[in-house]
Amino acid sequence: MPAAQVNKLLDLWASTLKKQDDKPPFADYRDLYKTIDKTPLGDVKWESFSVCYNGERPDTDVPPWMDQVFEVWYRDTQEVIRNMLANPDYAQEFDYRPYREFSTDSSERQWKDFMSGDWAWDQADIISEDPESHGSTFVPVVLGSDKTMVSVATGNNEYYPLYASISNVCNNVRRAHCDAVSIITFLAIPKTTKEHATGDVKFRKFRRQLFHCLLSKILETLCPAITKYKVACFSDRHFRRVIYGLGPYIADYEEQVLLTCIVRGWCPRCLSSHINLDKPADWCCRHHTDVLVEEGTVDALWDEYGIVGDLVPFTNDFARADIHEIIAPDILHQLIKGTFKDHLVDRIEKYLYQMHSKKDAERIMDDIDRRIAAIPAFAGLQCFPQGRGFKQWTGDDSKALMKVFFHVYLSAIEGYVPVDMVRTFRAFLEFCYLVRCSVITEKTLEQIQEALDQFHRYQENFETLNVVSTFLLPRQHSLQHYILLIRLFGAPNGLCSSITEAKHIKVVKEPWRRSSQYKVLGQMLVTNQHLDKLAASRADFTQCKMLDGTCLSAAALEVALKLSIPHLPNLLRHFLFSQLNPDDPRDPSEVPLACCPQFDDKINIFNSACSRFFAPSDLSGISGMRHEYIRACPIWRNKHPRFDCVFVNMNPGLDSMRGMDVTRVLSFFSFTYKAKLYPCAVVWWFDTIRDLPNEDTRMWVVQPAHNANNMPHISIIHINSIYRAAHLIPVYGTQLVPPQHQHYQTYDVSCHFYVNKYADHHSFEIAF
Repeated sequence: MPAAQVNKLLDLWASTLKKQDDKPPFADYRDLYKTIDKTPLGDVKWESFSVCYNGERPDTDVPPWMDQVFEVWYRDTQEVIRNMLANPDYAQEFDYRPYREFSTDSSERQWKDFMSGDWAWDQADIISEDPESHGSTFVPVVLGSDKTMVSVATGNNEYYPLYASISNVCNNVRRAHCDAVSIITFLAIPKTTKEHATGDVKFRKFRRQLFHCLLSKILETLCPAITKYKVACFSDRHFRRVIYGLGPYIADYEEQVLLTCIVRGWCPRCLSSHINLDKPADWCCRHHTDVLVEEGTVDALWDEYGIVGDLVPFTNDFARADIHEIIAPDILHQLIKGTFKDHLVDRIEKYLYQMHSKKDAERIMDDIDRRIAAIPAFAGLQCFPQGRGFKQWTGDDSKALMKVFFHVYLSAIEGYVPVDMVRTFRAFLEFCYLVRCSVITEKTLEQIQEALDQFHRYQENFETLNVVSTFLLPRQHSLQHYILLIRLFGAPNGLCSSITEAKHIKVVKEPWRRSSQYKVLGQMLVTNQHLDKLAASRADFTQCKMLDGTCLSAAALEVALKLSIPHLPNLLRHFLFSQLNPDDPRDPSEVPLACCPQFDDKINIFNSACSRFFAPSDLSGISGMRHEYIRACPIWRNKHPRFDCVFVNMNPGLDSMRGMDVTRVLSFFSFTYKAKLYPCAVVWWFDTIRDLPNEDTRMWVVQPAHNANNMPHISIIHINSIYRAAHLIPVYGTQLVPPQHQHYQTYDVSCHFYVNKYADHHSFEIAF
């Protein structure tokens, strides 16, 4: 918060205390910052060192990069990790030892958090060979790095943060951030002139080796505790022996190439040749690479094995560390951005231009855009009234549109491409959602393999139709490693680069915006240090029960609007009968009105309701709980109506859609009858078409329900029967979307809808 706003809030606070002749604890923003600076909790000082090139120099025309001095700011990694271990927020979300978990129902193994995987188990076996290590807690350190730019308009404002976490905390903690991911350094980014950046081999080698040297230097405080235990205080306030280890490294493909010292186009995990990535091959390992480097030449290593032989990975300085082994799966860049956005979506566009004239292809692309724009509103999905037709893109626009594409593109292309192409997308989406599950069982692994096999089988249609000539793409090739990586590291959703990218906002971008834009890095370091101290103080205050209760009072919502449903009084009486007579076997609508209670009192109407449910596979809180707002607004954002759809529990004993119905909420309201409050919803029911999902998309198809007199099937239900929001996508087929169509009209004009199980990961788990 800017200093001026801090002062304004303190002035407002002081005005409220004037009656009691009291004053706030801080005089102004300077006083507040001084107090934070004096706080010992979470205090890990920033330090710096300088590095420069010390190799051979030419006699004349020395490149400018050889004279540059790079200043690197960092924090003691071990101290940062010790603060994480002592954080009381993680006391109930912490694994002290590797374990193997089995289902109580079928005795099949399941993987969840990192310590449930085989890698941590095997590392513990190696550590236990030293008798002095017995009784120690193994703490694998998770690392992640990724360049980020804070401003395109103002020139070169690029930063290279390195983050650290611990594998012992549960995946939902790391994904919810909760200070379980901390920045430990800003790496140097060597720059030079265009002349030397493209053609200077020495500069490219210096830039790559500098990266590894910096990592080795910054992590060197961990070295002694990797082989001999240290004592640390944990979140339960007990002291334990600790042995560290280099755990998974979160990185996108470009970063993985740099980390593993390989040539772009090769796989960082296996020995598959870049000209035949689909051929099964053994795993890369440190010993194999060392032997090749010792015996081969630099040129032969580059051409035959894809190894940059004159680089030394930073992991060579650490015991039990193999960079090829600890490369983590990356759902964001390998699956969503890589295979889906950069490969599959581009292939569809190539197919359309190949099979149609340019004019017809553009007409079809425009209609696909209109189909995407016509998707009804849903929590977490941004509406794009013009499809992809932007004159200027921002990073937020790109991310939001990619998310919409990922969730709704399947239905948008239906009718314009062969069925096998639709099934290719469907198989790939199923693969993505399965690997994103928070708990993965042996059965889930079989489903993942089945989805992968179908994806490979159906995508051959692109090659048959000459859309592409090869599928030898590293990101797509990475799909075949996921099953093994799940066995090694547990569920991949706790090791995704989306975690580090989201951390960029709090650590880099927001501090940069708060700065004066002059000598920014120093101000960013101070801001991060303040944030760490405040977070540590909050955790300590919470543990001491200093933050129990609240000083705020909930304001009652006083809205009374008149509903425009003529037979609402009758519906309300039938609803009351069902609530007062839960054991009556009759359908409430068939009960004579004379038998139903009369109600003529006040009704309170609400424009939204909040649904809270357990969804650990999605971005959620530390306990895996997620909330979303369901809207039933006559006017949404002063523009148009919005009436969301929901899942309604009909038979809890049945799984998936067989135990649920879909309805559209027309209004939320509540009333009191005989001193009891009844929160309700007026809903329009949907009928499920057929007893199975659609074969091509694997999504259920529904249509608006009507009574015998062709009137909409509307009733009142208790709000407790609503599970969560549902997202419906029109079944477009070959029908064109009119250019004037708006997304808020879709539910009213379309006849058949897919129940979008790809709306988010929780929908995928319940709407199968």
